[in-house]
Amino acid sequence: MARITVLGGTGYTGGNIAREAAARGHDVTSFSRNEPGEPVPGVRYETGSMLDEAHRERAVAGADVVVAALAPRGELEDELSSVYAGLGELAAAFGARYGVVGGYSSLRPEKGAPRIAFTEEIPPQYAKEARVMATIADELVDDAPEELDWFFVSPTAVYGSYAPGEARGTYRIGGDIPLADENGASAISGADFAAAIVDEIEKPTHRRAQFSVAY
Repeated sequence: MARITVLGGTGYTGGNIAREAAARGHDVTSFSRNEPGEPVPGVRYETGSMLDEAHRERAVAGADVVVAALAPRGELEDELSSVYAGLGELAAAFGARYGVVGGYSSLRPEKGAPRIAFTEEIPPQYAKEARVMATIADELVDDAPEELDWFFVSPTAVYGSYAPGEARGTYRIGGDIPLADENGASAISGADFAAAIVDEIEKPTHRRAQFSVAY
């Protein structure tokens, strides 16, 4: 059993991760700005702002793994990169593994190419958020403390509360280039994306690396 902190544990991705981890018997604590609409049995909920240094430290202290599933919106719109850097430093100091959930646009269209967020492929209305998350991925690669055990995970092009899908109990793992099925579809359900992340927590195979999850 691992002690898992989920940042953004009342959101779509964080909620699925918290639910999956608790169902497997892990000790799960969610930190978010809001109380959950539907609390998950077995998950402890704490509220507060990640802009608060004391709240960040409380979230990381005592955790074996910290999974960050926050979005650059609201008060974090222009602060998420620095918040995540601070959380990484805390995780390194406390000896916790640090996982960051990014977006599809943090992947690269092909080996060695710029991340999708920095290309013309990204619609203008999503560009700012996408570029923040892609920058966070680059900062982990380039600037993460040497002692920090981190991973950065990205879902598919079709992913989110607008397309929750159903749990199939299967998925494929890729690197930083998108995966698609035999029909060219790039999709993963929230439940199976969460299962892949908890599997990575239980049996680490991506250390200081990015990976992607798809059907």
